[in-house]
Amino acid sequence: MELTFQERLIKVQAELKAPKGQFNSFGKYKYRNCEDILESVKPLLQKYGLALMLTDTIQEVAGVLFVNAKAKVWDTEGTSVEVTAQAGIDPDKKGMDISQTFGSASSYARKYALNGLFLIDDTKDADATNDHGRTAQPAVKTGKQVLPKSGAAFNKVKEYMTKGGSIEEVKKKYQVTNEVEQLLIN
Repeated sequence: MELTFQERLIKVQAELKAPKGQFNSFGKYKYRNCEDILESVKPLLQKYGLALMLTDTIQEVAGVLFVNAKAKVWDTEGTSVEVTAQAGIDPDKKGMDISQTFGSASSYARKYALNGLFLIDDTKDADATNDHGRTAQPAVKTGKQVLPKSGAAFNKVKEYMTKGGSIEEVKKKYQVTNEVEQLLIN
């Protein structure tokens, strides 16, 4: 009996072991990147007759650039499923040129799209819990950054809102707490 698309995807998800092949010597922790996941999943996709495609689009909301990455799996019958994830782009990131900031955001968004598609849980991953010396809010599994209640990002969004921007558009880019939403609309 031939397996359905869903049964094959479930087998890939169950069999996938994506080791943390990278080491951050500054933070002293192991982590996995997009390439580690791809290296581990390719043989399983071949085994179960599935194909994978990753694509990116660059978008802007309230003056903030971000990468929207899509991970799509399909079979020869055309049955497919896709997951998207987002990552902000900081064109002024110290020590990186503009192409590096876009590439870094792309890799990050693709990693989280793959995590969602293949049910890879990074909650115990130091990359998901280490703030790397920043005080920004932690990333969430949706790939959306939490909008803080103060600071540059909040100020940009507040300005966007005062010029007639909608909270719905802001929520497409950020995870917005009830407290921050009240600060924005009042």
